[in-house]
Amino acid sequence: MDSAQNCCLYPMSLSKVYGPVFTLYIGMKPAVVLHGYEAVKESLIDLGEEFSGRGNSPGSERANKGLGIVFSNGKIWREMRRFSLMTLRNFGMGKRSIEDRVQEEARCLVEELRKTNASPCDPTFILGCAPCNVICSIIFQNRFDYTDQNFLNIMKKFDENVRIGSSPWMQLCNHFPVLLDYFPGSHNKLLKNIAYINNYVLEKTKEHQESLDINNPRDFIDCFLIKMEQEKENKQSEFTFENLTITVSDLFGAGTETTSTTLRYGLLLLLKHPEVTAKVQEEIDRVIGRHRSPCMQDRSHMPYMDAVIHEVQRYIDLIPTNLPHAVTRDVKFRNYLIPKGTNILISLTSVLHDDKEFPNPEVFDPGHFLDKSGNFKKSDYFMAFSAGNTNSILWHVGGDDVNVSLDLVHHSIRVGHVAPVLHAGASVSANHTVNLFLDFH
Repeated sequence: MDSAQNCCLYPMSLSKVYGPVFTLYIGMKPAVVLHGYEAVKESLIDLGEEFSGRGNSPGSERANKGLGIVFSNGKIWREMRRFSLMTLRNFGMGKRSIEDRVQEEARCLVEELRKTNASPCDPTFILGCAPCNVICSIIFQNRFDYTDQNFLNIMKKFDENVRIGSSPWMQLCNHFPVLLDYFPGSHNKLLKNIAYINNYVLEKTKEHQESLDINNPRDFIDCFLIKMEQEKENKQSEFTFENLTITVSDLFGAGTETTSTTLRYGLLLLLKHPEVTAKVQEEIDRVIGRHRSPCMQDRSHMPYMDAVIHEVQRYIDLIPTNLPHAVTRDVKFRNYLIPKGTNILISLTSVLHDDKEFPNPEVFDPGHFLDKSGNFKKSDYFMAFSAGNTNSILWHVGGDDVNVSLDLVHHSIRVGHVAPVLHAGASVSANHTVNLFLDFH
């Protein structure tokens, strides 16, 4: 059993002894663990403001300096999140909506997959390029070609940082931050990668400044620059160049990783469950046909596909304990008093794998999100990234990205196994790679 599984199962075993709310010492500091739907709902939804603080993460604080969206707190977090949500929504209603960008990128993804000519391939890199390019088109106005060197460098830096950030060494550094100052290690590589990305964003920002039209914003950077100009007399304004670069980096990192991993696992699970794949294909053929591309309006007519996408996210449990939270003030929670600033660990696994809401939760079954008539069934227990005000901002982009991309992939190609006997690399491994063949209709 690997360390990730242990991290999920250990709090689960403790909850059986100590109940849904208990204290766990991690390193030298205590953290309150919340386990089960009722405790998670009460904290993230009913007491959302009190539990909206970002938990202590020295490695991330060293990298982001408390700015941006993902690891910021208080006023900075509220303003950056509000601005980013508003901007994404405005793009969703503008001349060229987010859906248009997702559809364009999904078509590019399929064309790139066509180049495999039905030979065995590992689509990990390509599946990472697609969501990253959707974010690029929103932030920089234009997408990149998959062979563009700047794009490849950014992809490489983000991939390295995901691996470093989730490594045992970084977990150790977060619990004993003195290691960051006095010991060599991969954290230095992470900081260099972040500096590279921030410098690239800053260069692009300077280019935007030279051609900025305040009456016709082209992308996220333009909108941020206009906001900076509006608040230039406010010395307390959070809209600064430094906050812009880190916010953009947050949008890039979180949006790319969550969406590409979900797409990758989606393909893996459809490979493993051909009976599900057949039903998905039948629904796509019936609702969309062969003469047009999928769009978000199709979703309401495709309950099975909707159920499959929700089940993929539930089953893979991408962020088992959520990002670390903290209480923003002294909070009386049930019969406990939690002091301001206390770290909170929220077990999303305990919600997504609740056996009363999802019978046989360890089994991949789209029926978890279907009623007896085959209609899509919503569940309050579906907390793939978080819930309430702390829900991931990137799902406003990523949700559409996964839905349209997976639809279009299946609309255009048939996915099949490469038997291990035929290809030595054909495996489903811990680093989530897959070798497959793609047969085009």
